[in-house]
Amino acid sequence: MKIKTLRRTYAEVMAMPRPTHRKPMRPSLLLSSLIRVISIPELMHTQFRYTTERMDAVGNTPCLILMNHSSFIDLKIAFRIFYPKPLSIVCTSDGFVGKPWLMHWLGCIPTQKFISDPVLLKDMRHALFCRHSNVLMFPEASYSFNGCATPLPQKFGILLKHLKVPVVTIHADGAFSYDPLYNNLQKRKVPVSAHVRCLLTPEEIESLSVAEIDDLLQKEFTFDHFAWQKANGLEINESFRADGLNRILYQCSACGTEGKMEGQGTTLTCHHCGKRHELTPLGELRALDGEETFTHIPDWYAWQREQIAAAVADGSYRLDTEVEIGMMVDYRAIYMVGEGRLIHDRDGFRLTGCDGQLDYHHSPLASHSLYSDYFWYELGDIICIGDRDCLYYCFPRQKDVVARTRIAAEEIYHAQRARRRSSAAGEKALLPSR
Repeated sequence: MKIKTLRRTYAEVMAMPRPTHRKPMRPSLLLSSLIRVISIPELMHTQFRYTTERMDAVGNTPCLILMNHSSFIDLKIAFRIFYPKPLSIVCTSDGFVGKPWLMHWLGCIPTQKFISDPVLLKDMRHALFCRHSNVLMFPEASYSFNGCATPLPQKFGILLKHLKVPVVTIHADGAFSYDPLYNNLQKRKVPVSAHVRCLLTPEEIESLSVAEIDDLLQKEFTFDHFAWQKANGLEINESFRADGLNRILYQCSACGTEGKMEGQGTTLTCHHCGKRHELTPLGELRALDGEETFTHIPDWYAWQREQIAAAVADGSYRLDTEVEIGMMVDYRAIYMVGEGRLIHDRDGFRLTGCDGQLDYHHSPLASHSLYSDYFWYELGDIICIGDRDCLYYCFPRQKDVVARTRIAAEEIYHAQRARRRSSAAGEKALLPSR
């Protein structure tokens, strides 16, 4: 899928009027039927099957549907399961670009990833109680990079407490293995299945605390698709299965060098020390020379996180890269405004460029994670920052920094939160007792 882009100056884009907010429409049955029909060939190709649990507790009541996010087939799965019931999808606002009328008729609810959106709750309530539509939400807000869950926002249970509707989960297996984000949209021969269950009724939500709901959701959204692949003996024999693997395994586990990895064919190679690994049909890494460091991709990814966490702690972490800048201020297009420089450290992001006109700072506490993507709308890898007024899509010139930057943003957020809590506790301790 591609996205409309236009060349404009920064001044022209900033002067553009922002779109007026529209309440969600009831999804068009005609468009939903069309999507359902279009989805049939791919779902048949993946031999899609699903099972259900406790769904009698939902009945015909509009519900909140939470689904793990692995690839674009997730939407087709949801339409297959719930059609012909109306389905309003909470989706990233750039999904509206070039086709706002279509997305509104589908009942979609636009929001900005990892950015506080006070209007979203009102829109979800409107869809549920005024349009009598189910609402589909991907609480991770992003595709999985490494086959494991993306961190959920804190106190997600507050949303469930406010909505007071049944909560249904869809857990898809095989969707990540079928079309992992790092692999340049190359699909594999993999069966896909899903399990659908009523996780919570309104009465159960009422009886639980926010912390208990958050713990339940955390457990529900804990998974490892590579471990699932091995446990189920699922062999992926495509000759391109390691293409782009360097996007997530950007640091050599043998020599520690960053940005010199290359995933091509079935092999991951470090061009600094020469270390090579084969990605086996079962999704494991096998050293082709010397001793193995990691055989499990999520373990390697977790090791990279440890390196970033240590660099954040000692102040040595820093991203400094030239970028091409796209901006989104309305639904007409992504406006390409020129070149710039993106810096990221413990103070957050700073984006400058456009002949000195652009100077934007993004707080490290603005969000618990980062909107970043591979081969975004077939344009390139991106890091996205911004606010409700304007989003900046940064296309780094530096190789393989997208996963590294997302990890760093999460680690900096947690470090800053811990520092703030510690400071608040210290100030409280200094207050005179009564």
